[in-house]
Amino acid sequence: MSVLFELPQPAVPVVGEDALYPVRRVFCVGRNYAAHAREMGSDPSREPPFYFAKSPDSLVPGGGAIPYPPATANLHHEVELVVALGAAVFRATPEQASKAVFGHAIGLDMTRRDLQFAARDKGRPWDLGKSFEFSAPITPIRRGAAPILAGAITLEVNGEIRQRGDVADMIWSVPEVIAHLSQYYHLGLGDLIYTGTPDGVSAVRPGDRLVGRIDGLGELAVAIAEPA
Repeated sequence: MSVLFELPQPAVPVVGEDALYPVRRVFCVGRNYAAHAREMGSDPSREPPFYFAKSPDSLVPGGGAIPYPPATANLHHEVELVVALGAAVFRATPEQASKAVFGHAIGLDMTRRDLQFAARDKGRPWDLGKSFEFSAPITPIRRGAAPILAGAITLEVNGEIRQRGDVADMIWSVPEVIAHLSQYYHLGLGDLIYTGTPDGVSAVRPGDRLVGRIDGLGELAVAIAEPA
């Protein structure tokens, strides 16, 4: 049986390679840095992590200009380490999960904070606040089988540092996140995990220029354009 029509396959470039990494799913970890959890009004602890998802169509490989999204007056930046999986993993230990890593990238989890908070206050899903067009800029993926466990992570807006932390500050490390998520999903090639953001998130407006950096991964530059 044939399909009615073909759809483009979301994919992210791989550093130094012609081939693209095809994206199947985009998972995001909520409040994985203690200071960010506190600025969002939560008390951080080692309770199990929680997740939300973005559509693969929200990816913006390589960054660049993205339009200010509709239906919000409070668009926030969240710079994150992204891990790309390259092997099947299910009900894994952290040690087993470490072997499933394909590589890493820098990502931005752009958030319609007003819509997210409105949904949160009513006990509703966060989809409108988190999963929308152009909400997931990402650098090319840098191959590396060893999970990144430490390294400076920063985000600047118009040359001013807004977020500054270290990957080592994550409440749940990359192997622990993969292992925990694998208790609920058969994970594998094509799955990206945005692993959480340090504190310092704040609003951006059209005309702002954002640059996210993580040691060893380069930088992700994004410009906020006028609404489309």
